[in-house]
Amino acid sequence: MKQTGNDIQALEEIITQCRRCPRLVGWREHVARAKVKRFRDEEYWGRPIPAFGDPDASLIIVGLAPAAHGGNRTGRMFTGDRSGDWLFGGLHRFDFANQPTSRHRQDGLALYDCFVTAALRCPPPANKPLLSELANCRRYLRREFELLRSARIFVALGRIAFQAFLKAWAETGHPLPDRRPMFRHGGEWQLPGGFSLIASYHPSQQNTQTGRLTRPMFHSIFRRLRQLLGRPPATRRRLVE
Repeated sequence: MKQTGNDIQALEEIITQCRRCPRLVGWREHVARAKVKRFRDEEYWGRPIPAFGDPDASLIIVGLAPAAHGGNRTGRMFTGDRSGDWLFGGLHRFDFANQPTSRHRQDGLALYDCFVTAALRCPPPANKPLLSELANCRRYLRREFELLRSARIFVALGRIAFQAFLKAWAETGHPLPDRRPMFRHGGEWQLPGGFSLIASYHPSQQNTQTGRLTRPMFHSIFRRLRQLLGRPPATRRRLVE
């Protein structure tokens, strides 16, 4: 019997208990206690953020890290912040999600043939993770790659996620192309074994508010994904929360 879904759930439960990085533990818990004025009445998650989506997904999206007052507050990746508005808006427009926004864990968001994970599961101070912290968290990314056996296409959001993907992918025993991929928005590489890697600027406010990343640029990534994957048949287009 196929156990991928149960295995992924067990892994994500382990991740939520992780305390390997003292700096990140201290920061995420401080933020959860101090809060910000607009969320002062909310209870923050304040723990590592599990990945989520379809365990049989063809598409895996790798982000950077949860936002201090986004995922660290809501307990779900890209949920409750502007980056999530961009990501889920794009996923919804190209038929990978059932709704274009995500405000909290119980808001009904579900993904089609898509799984969302990240290079780091805790918010780093000033959005700047240490190499040692990325190395600690990469063990979880490797394990997800091992368990998500239906994955064919990987999207890395931002340079740090891109580099984390390449390291985790190689560490799981997968070969890389002879010419190592170099990050650029819209870059697409064929990986040995029939896999594909696509790179995108991260939909952070630093990129979206400066115009470095526009919606047409971001949507071009999802348009390409839909071209590669095709429209899933009705029997596969199931809701996965």
